[in-house]
Parts: sequence; C-alpha cells; structure tokens
Amino acid sequence: MIIIFPNIPKYTVGIYTLGCRVNQYESDVIADEFEKLGFSVLSPEISCDAYVINTCTVTAESDRKSRQFIRRAIKHNPNAVIAVTGCFAQVSPENAALEGVALVCGNDRKTDIPKMVLEILNKRQEKNVSESIKISVGNIESAEFEPMRISISGRTRAYVKIEDGCESNCAYCIIPKARGRVRSKPFDVVVDEVKDIANGGCEEVILTGIETASYGIDFPRDENGHRFDLADLLIEINKIDKIKRIRLGSLDPSVMKHDFVNKIAKLEKVMPQFHLSMQSGCDNVLRLMRRRYNTAQAEEKISFLREAIPNVMLTTDMLTGFPGETDLDFEETLEFCRRVKFFGMHIFPYSKRKGTDAASMKNQVDESIKHVRASKLANQQKEIRRALLEDYVKNNKSAEVLFETCENGIAVGHTPEFVEVSVKYSGEPDEIRNRFMYVNLIGTDGDICFGEIQ
Repeated sequence: MIIIFPNIPKYTVGIYTLGCRVNQYESDVIADEFEKLGFSVLSPEISCDAYVINTCTVTAESDRKSRQFIRRAIKHNPNAVIAVTGCFAQVSPENAALEGVALVCGNDRKTDIPKMVLEILNKRQEKNVSESIKISVGNIESAEFEPMRISISGRTRAYVKIEDGCESNCAYCIIPKARGRVRSKPFDVVVDEVKDIANGGCEEVILTGIETASYGIDFPRDENGHRFDLADLLIEINKIDKIKRIRLGSLDPSVMKHDFVNKIAKLEKVMPQFHLSMQSGCDNVLRLMRRRYNTAQAEEKISFLREAIPNVMLTTDMLTGFPGETDLDFEETLEFCRRVKFFGMHIFPYSKRKGTDAASMKNQVDESIKHVRASKLANQQKEIRRALLEDYVKNNKSAEVLFETCENGIAVGHTPEFVEVSVKYSGEPDEIRNRFMYVNLIGTDGDICFGEIQ
C-alpha cells in the first residue's frame, strides 16, 4: 500500500542583523527556531516569505540604518511578513512600525518570533482575514534572561551569549534602556552549550554579552560566600576537550583586576587577545562620560596584563568629539594611545543620541571637528598597527593559525593573538577550513600578515 502525503508548503525567511555580537548570536538562535518550524533560512537579499530585521540603536545612525533595512526587505517582497526586533524595536517600537511591517517585537522574547511569523503567514492564507500590525514589546527592566541556545555544526568560530543588560549608565549610551539590567545565563547552561558546539566541530568560542565582565553579579552566593563569576566560567570551559580556543567579547578596563588576570593567565585555551572598551584616553572626558576608571588605572591594569601574558594583543573603542572634549583633551587621548599601543581600534565620532544625558550636555562639539579628530586618531593607529605587526613577524618566525576561509587559492585565518594571516593554498578549500596549521611568517602590509604553510 502506497501512502501519498500532501505537499506541505515550506516557507522561506531572510534575517538581517545589525549591531553587536550579541545580536548576531540572537539571530543565529532565531534562525534555528525557524528551521525547527520547517522554514528554509535564505539570504535576506532575495525574495522570501518573511524577513526578520534584528536592529541596533546605539547611535542615531544605527536607527537610520535599521529603518533602511526594513524598507529593503519590503522592497524585496512587498507581500512578505516583516518582523522587526532588537534594540531599535525595543526603544522606539512606534518608529519601527513602518508601513508594511507586520510585527514589532522587543528584546524580551526574540525566540517567539518564528512562531508569531508562522501564525501570521498561515492566517494570510485564509480568505477574508484582516490583520493589523502586532506590537509585542515588554518592560525590559523587569525581564528575566531569555533562554537561548544555538546548535551549530561545521563552523570554525561561534559566539555564545552569556549575559544580557548593562547597569553602567554611561552618559552617552541608550543601551541600558534597550537591554535592561544585568542578567546572566546559568553557569551550567553555558558550559553545556559550549560542549554541544564543540561536539558540532567548532574549534573556537567567543563568550559575549552586553557587559560581558558583569557575568555572574546577579548570582546568589554559596554557603562559603562565593559567587560564580567570569573567571570561574573560563576555568570550566577551559576543561572542555574539543574547544581549542576561547575568546571574550568587549570588556570594561576596570575588570582587569590582578586576581582576574592571574586566573586567566593560567588557562592555555584563553587567547592572548582582549578588547578593552576605553572610549577616551583623557581623564576629563572619561569623567564626563561617567566611565568607572581613569587613564592611570587603565594603564596600570594594561601593564599588569602584559606582564602576566607577554604576547597579548589589545584592541579598543574610542569616541571623538564627546561634549566638552577640547583640543587639549583630544591631544591627551592621542598621547595615551601612543603609550598604550592598541593593536586595533574602533573609532567613532560622537553621535548625539536622544534619550541620553550626553545629548543635552553643554559644549557640543562641531561635526567637522569630530570627524577631523577621528581621522587623525585613525592615521596614528595605522602607524601603531604597522609597527606592532612588523615586530610580530620579527619576533615570531612561525605561528599557529586557525584557518576559516579559502577562496581562489588564498586561505585566511587567525593566530592566537587574532593577527590575520593570509597564505597561498593549492589544495581543496574544505581541506584547510577549520584546521590548525603552522605558518612561517614572511611579511606584513601593515594590516595583515603573510606566510607560507610549514
């Protein structure tokens, strides 16, 4: 007897992701949930039955780009179900509800989006069904940590979100209003997730969060008065056999206390590369920003970090033209960066963000001055990076590289210090992807290094 099953329509979905690594992780989770419901997750640049735009709101420019991507999805398929989520949707749901959008969902229930989209798609197949835009944005201040987990196989590197929310209340930042208070993913849940990722073939994991260094501050203390923190988590993940490399998301310089550094320096899988979110190299500006450290404290911690991990590479974020920043203040930032010698730097001219204290501060800096300062800092940073890479090639004749891509005979990967290395490779691309290989370093162009496989 032959049983013929009716054809079950399979919907398609495209996902646009803007902003930070946390958003990227959450988009991966959303994609997994769509696939569980039978959707095919496709490129968002083609016509799909549905689109999810996972937005950012860190600057006014981020808001503009979020609206741009919403309109782009509508243009690809005006009849698609358009769902908008992320920080822009959380902070400004009315502005995210553009004509053509079917669903606006905040940061407190992203994993429900696939089910809500499927419901709307199924209703649209029914005749005479009218629908209005659905807005599902809860109170992020009282939200719990939303359970999330990815299942990844065949990927070299994976992000794992371990924390959400921020309580720093920096003068320029809207993110606490978009993400709420600090909530940490349970310790054992993170460890199990990393084990699953490792079993799927992933060699490197990046632990990330909105304020990664705050991981565990919301945990209760045990009977001995101890509370699990980021160092404890790193120690446990370091024991997972199949994970070869562990990296961290952006860290506040204040977290680099001697006890923390001494603990992680002993972990062979924690890579010697950290991103410290400085924002400025001037004490006056740091005070206006309401950062929790000054330059002397930051330099002391950086010096100790380099002493404990001699080959460490450091990257950072810098804002230029913050309200009240004078020419002399900016020169102090330049001098600070010359002393500290960051390997990489994300440089942003300050952007006034409605809803933050900095937006109403006196002594706003002219836009042209912000950009001139950003350009000057970028030019200095190029020189510093080139010098660091030249020293790296000189002092490291060879390096272990984890290769991630291979196209047109060129394979690219990263060293433990996250130095990008490019080599010629004549074999099959799949033979080198997600593999560790030793490379003889032969030179640099000031941005990446070049080498030959041993």
